[in-house]
Amino acid sequence: MNPQDIYIYSEKIKKEIARVIVGKEHLVERLLIALLVNGHILLEGVPGVAKTYLARAFAYTLGLEFKRVQLTPDLLPSDILGVKVYNYKTMEFEFRPGPVFTNILLADEINRTPPRTQAALLEAMQERQVTIDGETRRLPEPFMVIATQNPIETEGTYPLPEAQLDRFLFRLIVSYPSRSEEIDMLRLKRVKGEVIDVKKILDAGQVLEASKTISEKVRVDDSILEYIVDLVRATREHPSVLLGGSPRAEVMLLYASRAYAAISEGRDYVIPDDVKAVFFDVMNHRIILRPEYVIGTYSREPLWSYNAVRGILNSVIEKVKVPK
Repeated sequence: MNPQDIYIYSEKIKKEIARVIVGKEHLVERLLIALLVNGHILLEGVPGVAKTYLARAFAYTLGLEFKRVQLTPDLLPSDILGVKVYNYKTMEFEFRPGPVFTNILLADEINRTPPRTQAALLEAMQERQVTIDGETRRLPEPFMVIATQNPIETEGTYPLPEAQLDRFLFRLIVSYPSRSEEIDMLRLKRVKGEVIDVKKILDAGQVLEASKTISEKVRVDDSILEYIVDLVRATREHPSVLLGGSPRAEVMLLYASRAYAAISEGRDYVIPDDVKAVFFDVMNHRIILRPEYVIGTYSREPLWSYNAVRGILNSVIEKVKVPK
C-alpha cells in the first residue's frame, strides 16, 4: 500500500459514512488520522449530535470490532479492563476480558466516572496493554479509544486531568448541524431509521498496513520538524497562555501531519499546510489560559473557551515563520 492508496480508501470511507450520517466529513477524517497513527480522540458535544452513531459507523466501514462502555459514577476499573474469576470446574482462576479488549472502544461520557476508573484507561491508551494481578496482556491491533463528554451538564462530573487529556491526539467539538443538514438527516432516518447500513471498505490487516505506510513512506523534512517545534514553543511564550504545549504535543503534531498528507492528497511528504490543518485539533486541549485572560474576556457563549483558544492558536500560526 502507498500513500495514494490511503487517499483513495479514505475518500471511499468518507462517502460511505456520508450515506448514513450527514455533515461529519471533518470528524471522519480526524478519526481516520487518529486510527492510523495509534492516537485517541475526545469528542465533546451535547447529547443527540450522533457521537455514538458516528463511532459505530466508522468502525463498521473498517471491519473492526467495536464496543461501547457507558461510564457512570459507580463503574470500577475491572468493569473496563476485565477480572479473574474462579472456575469451580477447573479449580483455577480464569481471566474474563473487559470491553477494552477490542479495536475501537467508545468510552461514553468519560467525565461522569471517577478518576480511579478514568486512570484505568491510561495504560491501555499509552502502552496498548493492561496489567491485571501482575499479568500484562496485549490489546488487539489496531486499538483506539473514542471518548465522549457533554460540556453542558457538569454537575457531579470529574474533569479529566491534564495528564489524561494529553493522551488524546485530538479534541473535537461536535456541534449542531445546519438547518439543511438536519433536514437531510430526517430524510435518511425516514428510510433507514437507526440501522447503520454501511459497507466494509477496509479490514484490520489493511488498516495496520496503511499505518505502517504512513510511518515508513511519508517523508518529513527537517524544516518541517523545526516548524512544528517553533509552533509548539510559541504556545508556551504567548502572553495569554499559562501552560503551553509539551514535547508530546510536538510528537502528536508530527504524526497527525504525516497522516493528513496521505489522507488529504495522497502525498508521500509533509508540507507546512499539513501542519496548519491539524494544529488546532491537536493543540486545543493542551494549553491552559491565564486566569487574568479568562476573567477579562469571559463570555456566556457555550463555545467561548473553545473559540478563545482558537483565536490564540490562530495568532500563533500567523506569528511563526513558515519554512520555504
